Amino acid sequence: MQAVILAAGEGKRVRPLTRGRPKALLPVGNRPILWYVIDAVVRAGIRDVVVVVGYRKEQVMRFLGSLDLPVRVVVQPHQVGTGDALCCAAHLLTDHFLVLPGDNYIDTASIARVLGETAAVLVKEHPSPSNFGVVLTCGGLVTEILEKPVAAPSFLVSTGVFSLPHEALSCLGSPELTDVVRDYIRTGREVTAVPAGEWADAIYPWDFVALNRLVLSKVHQEVRGEMSREAVIYGNVTIGEGTSIGPFTVISGPVAIGEDCDIGPHVVIGPGVSIGPGCRVGSFTCITDSVVMEGVEVGPFSHLCHAVIGQGTRLGDHTGVVVESRPFPCRGSVVPATFGAVIGDEVRSGPAVTFAQCVVGNSVAIRGHTLVNGDIARKDGSTVV
Repeated sequence: MQAVILAAGEGKRVRPLTRGRPKALLPVGNRPILWYVIDAVVRAGIRDVVVVVGYRKEQVMRFLGSLDLPVRVVVQPHQVGTGDALCCAAHLLTDHFLVLPGDNYIDTASIARVLGETAAVLVKEHPSPSNFGVVLTCGGLVTEILEKPVAAPSFLVSTGVFSLPHEALSCLGSPELTDVVRDYIRTGREVTAVPAGEWADAIYPWDFVALNRLVLSKVHQEVRGEMSREAVIYGNVTIGEGTSIGPFTVISGPVAIGEDCDIGPHVVIGPGVSIGPGCRVGSFTCITDSVVMEGVEVGPFSHLCHAVIGQGTRLGDHTGVVVESRPFPCRGSVVPATFGAVIGDEVRSGPAVTFAQCVVGNSVAIRGHTLVNGDIARKDGSTVV
C-alpha cells in the first residue's frame, strides 16, 4: 500500500497566514498540519509515502528531511489542481494507493476504514458543503461528486482522502482529483462512500482556532520547562524544554507551549491555546482559544481570545481582542464568522490596541490606542493609525 500526500498548494483562502508558508506547514498544537497527516498514515501501517510539493517547496522539503520516516518527494511545477498533483506522482505508484490532502487533519481510525476497500472515499457531513466536493450516494456507493457547487444538494462532502486501485490512474487528465474519480465511476467501476471519524479542514484563517482545539484534545501532560512553585496547571498541558513559567500563573489544559518561551507572572493561559517556541508573554495577560506562532511577543495586561497570531509578531501592552459574530468579507464573498483576530507575520502594534473581528496582513504597523476591525489583509507592510 502506498500513500500520496498532496502538499503543493498555498491555501489562498487562509491568507495572510500562507503568504510566507504553505497551508500544510501552518502549526496547530505546535506541529505543522502535514505532520499529523504523515503520523496518521504511518500509524495505519503505511511506510511507502510520496509527498507532492509545489508552493514554497523548499520549506516543505526541509520539514520532510527532519522526519525519521524516509519519504519520496515529487514537485508539481504549477499548482493547477489536485488531479494534476496526483499525475506528477503517478510514475512512482505501482499498486493500490491512498491519496490524502496534506493540509487537513485526519485520524488514523478513518484511514484504517478505507484501506480494505478497492476504491473508496472518506466522507463527512459538513454545515458548509459548498466549500468542498459534495458527494451523492446510493446504497453506500458514490454516484456523483460535485466540486464546490453554489447550491449543494447534500451536506455530505469529500474529505479528499481516496483509496484507489492502480488502474484508476488511467483516468488522469483532469485538473481536479474529484474529476478523476468521477471519470473512474463513469467507466463502470464502484467507489464506496466510507464515513470518516475525526476530520477537519481550516477553510478560513479563523478556523485554525477550532482545528487547534481539536488537535490539543489529544495532548498528554509533559512538563520539561521550569515552573515557579506558585504556578498552577490544570488538565493536560505540554511545556517545552527551556521554557519558564512565572509565579502565580495559571494554565488550564489542553494547552501546548513550545520551547524557550518566557511566560511572565500572573498570566492565565488556556484552554485551547498553543504557543510556539521562543514566545514572550507579559505579566497579567490572559490568552484563551488561540494559536500563537513562533517568536511572538505579547505585552503585559493583554487579553487574547479566538485569535491566530502570526510568526514574529509583537503586540504592545494592554492589547485586547474582541470576539464578534457577523458576516465577514473573504476573497470576493461574505461568509458568516465568529472570531476575534487573525494577525499575520511580523506585525508591530503599539500599546492599547483593540482588535475586533479583523484580519491583519503581514508586516503591518499599528499605532497605539487604535481600534482595528475588518479586513486589512491586503495591506501588507502598511501603517494603521
